[in-house]
Amino acid sequence: MIIQKIEMSKLYPYEGNPFRVTDDDQMEMLVDSIKAKGIIEPLIVRPDGSGEYEIISGHRRFHACKKLGLKMIPCYVSEMSREDAIVVLVDSNLYRDGLLPSEKAFAFRMKNDALKRSAGRPPINYRHDGDNLSESKTITQIANTVKDSERTIQRYIRLTYLIPELLKMVDEKRMAITPAIEISYIPQEFQKELLVTIESEQAVPSLSQAQRMRKLSGEGKLDADMILEIMCERKSNQHEALKVPPEILGKYFRADATPKFMADVIDKALALYAEN
Repeated sequence: MIIQKIEMSKLYPYEGNPFRVTDDDQMEMLVDSIKAKGIIEPLIVRPDGSGEYEIISGHRRFHACKKLGLKMIPCYVSEMSREDAIVVLVDSNLYRDGLLPSEKAFAFRMKNDALKRSAGRPPINYRHDGDNLSESKTITQIANTVKDSERTIQRYIRLTYLIPELLKMVDEKRMAITPAIEISYIPQEFQKELLVTIESEQAVPSLSQAQRMRKLSGEGKLDADMILEIMCERKSNQHEALKVPPEILGKYFRADATPKFMADVIDKALALYAEN
């Protein structure tokens, strides 16, 4: 690959990049590092034939450079196919700590589909159900490059079949991954019904509840009334819990605040409140 200095205005992000670029503390640290030392690792880009370049790796560095108002940025320029670009994009980001489940899920799915297209095997007929490990050479290829097992990768891929609102609950740790995977097998129309019930009952499905809904869906017996009936069942050892709506937390905490940090702040605030 050739290193070139390219105008920032001629670069644009990869469309469909599953990895988020946010203005958090890590971004501020990256901005400070680039300001002090410059770009240590050039971006990887591919020419699009119109004089501009698609960013394949380095979206966070690109964003940091924009914040600094830089005009030029060093890049590795490489001609590569769409499928090869996806593999590079995913592989250059999966090593990062703190990735959201949704980021890993879509990254794994994108890479798996790209590898299948490269091998001449359309991904449309592939079953992402976790039951065909020996049938998928591409899943094995992915597992050989990451710490996750083949089964874990397939389970992450299942999450991409959730409606966005439910997937967001997984990212926010409001819903566990295991029941979410079961819910992913339910048609989206019923996932939307489940979302309504979750909001009205202020409760998320347990694994057993999710499994029952999946089973009923497979038998053609699931409907809105059945979802409500299942979700209204009191779980063993269940106690009423105070749930603070995200819109309230959003007034006082940054988007990257962890649940532990928020809990600690709320604890201290309540202690001060109790003293008055």
